[in-house]
Amino acid sequence: MSTLFPRPYWYLRHGQTDWNRAGLSQGRTDVPLNETGIDQAVAAGKLLEVALRAAGENGVTRIVCSPLERALRTATIVRDALITHGLPALPLDVDTGLEEVCFGEQEGQPVGDWYNSWIAGEYTPPGAETFAALRQRATDAVNRATQAPGRPLIVAHGALFRALRAAMSLPANVRLPNAIPLSLEPEADDRWELRELIDA
Repeated sequence: MSTLFPRPYWYLRHGQTDWNRAGLSQGRTDVPLNETGIDQAVAAGKLLEVALRAAGENGVTRIVCSPLERALRTATIVRDALITHGLPALPLDVDTGLEEVCFGEQEGQPVGDWYNSWIAGEYTPPGAETFAALRQRATDAVNRATQAPGRPLIVAHGALFRALRAAMSLPANVRLPNAIPLSLEPEADDRWELRELIDA
């Protein structure tokens, strides 16, 4: 199993979709952002603009995102918002390794109580990706994104971030809100500091 390299990055889950609002498992199903999700992506861009100006050389140097529409559109809106606020245009790359997990038969179904069993490797929905495979894929993708100099903004998904939490030795089954920028900094003893950017 791959180890997550101790390199800082930013993480942003895509904005809201109608399936998010309805409490349905999306997985690989390519559900677009709804109007709320678009507004959330714009707001995330504004939050990042303030943070990046304060960060200076520690700010975002590029954006790497999932190819699914809800993530790619979120990434594009954020990049355009940063340009609108006078920051240089950031390179935007797509990495298929950042795709959301395939939930198989659970896609389109209400979110159930099987997540803990799936994370523990005790149950995988028919046709779905195992949590162990997701963790390997997510870790490899983030390691690729952080390999180049500078600090990337990774725009992807909620279940994928659960796998990253597991790779950081954090409790995995924690819901990540839509479109709230998250700063991740490695610390001593394999610990990580996670800090949400919120509007003051």
